[in-house]
Amino acid sequence: MVKKGLYKKIVLSIFVLATIITSLQSILSGSVSIVGDVVEYCSYNNYIIFKQSFFHLINYQDLYTYYPGEHWDLFKYTPTFAAFFGLFALLPDYLGLFLWNLLNTIVFFVAIMSLPKLSSNQKLLILLFSFVEFFTSIQNEQSNAIMAGLIILSFNMLEKRNYLIATLMIVISIFIKLFGFVAILLIIFYPKKLKLGLLSLMWFSFFLIVPLLIIDINQYLLLFKSYINMLSHDYNISYGYSVMGWLYTWFGVLVNKYVLIIIAAVLLFAPLLKTGNFSNYYFRLIILTSLLIWLVIFNHKAESPTFIIAMAGASIWFVSSDKSDLNIVLFILAIIFTSLSPTDLFPQIIREKYTIPYSLKVFPMILIWIKINFDIYYNKYLIPEA
Repeated sequence: MVKKGLYKKIVLSIFVLATIITSLQSILSGSVSIVGDVVEYCSYNNYIIFKQSFFHLINYQDLYTYYPGEHWDLFKYTPTFAAFFGLFALLPDYLGLFLWNLLNTIVFFVAIMSLPKLSSNQKLLILLFSFVEFFTSIQNEQSNAIMAGLIILSFNMLEKRNYLIATLMIVISIFIKLFGFVAILLIIFYPKKLKLGLLSLMWFSFFLIVPLLIIDINQYLLLFKSYINMLSHDYNISYGYSVMGWLYTWFGVLVNKYVLIIIAAVLLFAPLLKTGNFSNYYFRLIILTSLLIWLVIFNHKAESPTFIIAMAGASIWFVSSDKSDLNIVLFILAIIFTSLSPTDLFPQIIREKYTIPYSLKVFPMILIWIKINFDIYYNKYLIPEA
């Protein structure tokens, strides 16, 4: 027990140290500078987007338009997230950025360490396997680590029948990124579905009205109209590191995104027809891993920092699955191509000629997701419960 406690502290120290280092690195890079018509954005541009969204909100400005004098790219989150980010925006950048990254770190770490029925060693391995993707996410000041953590925490709380906190985690994830809606899928496995539904509705209503503490209803409705317009336009301009991007870069196949998402949704929900397996913890766990990977590989806007969500799912799957030769090979491919190929460990010429153009980052995750679904359909995951 002493060693396990020591290992946990060491891994936590590694994650916190990484958070401190990457936050310092970002702050020391400097802020936005404008020389003539040339704007040079700071390396923590994403944090600036989040921060400025709060000030745009309180000043009754459109959240979903470009502000080239402040930051590059659009704000793509909900008005509630903009209101929430006031907790960090009102602080000096060095402190707000660090606390934002630290929040991501703590939520992700606690989520993994509280997974039921996995040993301490398995949980620590999940954290270590996910570390490169975690580092990439916080290096970009992204919300992906906290998204992964919230979805996993919701699963953990559902397992403990702590429905109040479980539904809170799900709804918070929705108000950070809309794809958190998919996590509602987890509710189907548990009793008292009416209670779960009512609690979800309660939390959803609460977070929906939070911006009304800052702005009036007319401005709120205008923001939602602008938000929907931005999302509809955003959906048509990119494939990202996704199944769509992989099919296009490898085979030149242009797939209708809506058709593919419908097919993907059917594949994700199909295992829920196996209602006789709902009582098996490992069935519920493998559905969680499938969901985490699905959220990324079928996301047309998936970027490199998004893959902490998928890698967390793949790592949970690997440590809790049979260590067959195929599973080992697939996971090694994920470590090499998903986690390491975009880093400086691979020569720049390989990254530029192969890794990025051919969406190599997503390919192992596609294979693992297919293998997970194969295991689900053929009951390969079913470990007898004590």
